[in-house]
Amino acid sequence: MEAAVQDYLDMLALDRSGKPYTKTEHNRVLRRRLRGRSHGSVEFKHQNISAVLAEMGLPYIDGYKPRGNVQALLRDVVGERVSPLVDELTREASAPQEALTVADILSIQVEPPRRKLAAAEDPAEYVVSRRRPKPFDYVHQEAANKSLGDAGETLIMVYETTRLKRAGKDHLARNVEQVSKTIGDHLGYDIRSYEEDGRDRFVEVKTTRYGKRTPFYISAGEIQFSKANSNAYQLYRVFEFRERPKLFTLPGDVQGHVTLRATNYRAHF
Repeated sequence: MEAAVQDYLDMLALDRSGKPYTKTEHNRVLRRRLRGRSHGSVEFKHQNISAVLAEMGLPYIDGYKPRGNVQALLRDVVGERVSPLVDELTREASAPQEALTVADILSIQVEPPRRKLAAAEDPAEYVVSRRRPKPFDYVHQEAANKSLGDAGETLIMVYETTRLKRAGKDHLARNVEQVSKTIGDHLGYDIRSYEEDGRDRFVEVKTTRYGKRTPFYISAGEIQFSKANSNAYQLYRVFEFRERPKLFTLPGDVQGHVTLRATNYRAHF
């Protein structure tokens, strides 16, 4: 169990740093240590580890889809070994972020990730440990990093003005406005831009230093605004915001693109 967890965390560190690795080779080397384990059993164990990390609010390797049937011992071993990862995420999530300059800014747009349909978990095969590791919400900590949010919006201001200028719409480019600064961050969007024909484009910017599938927080007001203004709304997801940021867009009602999960409820009488 300890060997499988450490191997997974080693791959996760490479994954987060953008360094290449081969899951098949890791699987082969690990099986030499585990004696008699099949390729599929190691794969399944790594998917179990993804499930534990997701449960803890931590990033996991996208290629290992989280699966249930998690042993109590596995939760304990993961909980004992994730402290370095949590410490690193804590530092990263709150670290100040400077604005970035991109040479060909319109080239950063990529296709959005495909939406994963929620699947029912397999029935639990083992007794669940009562000593569950304490959850750590690095996504929430990063969302609270104002310097990161500001840097992402600054990048998209350049993106939008460049997009319009290259279309020969300088008069529209001059009117692109970062309303989160000029009016406030309560409007349901951050930037007022324009389509090439002059119609409004309301842009909400969500920025992360992490990967394409990193979850993000979105307020009820932002969701409602995206639905009410679906013909003009665009959510810009800026990711890998370290040195070479990338971007994908989600046009229209946000609920049509993502699975929304409640994280808190307000109880009242």
